[in-house]
Amino acid sequence: MKKIAVSLVLAASLGLAACSGAEEATTEAAAEGTEAAAETAVEGADVATDAAATATDAAATATDATAKAGEMTDKAGEMADKAGEMADKAGEMADKAGEAVKK
Repeated sequence: MKKIAVSLVLAASLGLAACSGAEEATTEAAAEGTEAAAETAVEGADVATDAAATATDAAATATDATAKAGEMTDKAGEMADKAGEMADKAGEMADKAGEAVKK
């Protein structure tokens, strides 16, 4: 894609220079300036692409962290349920101990 963009910009600048009837030196200077501008544009596109990839990675990491937080919340709920069951068992045992003391 970079080569296509550079080729299109160069072709456009050469076409404009040829139509204007400028001398060869002016055409070369225009082509060099256009080529430099095209290279800068391509570099800018590379930087933007890298930034987008970094943002995508960050979003994926955030999604993973959210999923892990959900899993941890589920585990905490399970542990709370187990603690409630254990408290119920302890209450039953306390009741039985109280009945045994009364006898």
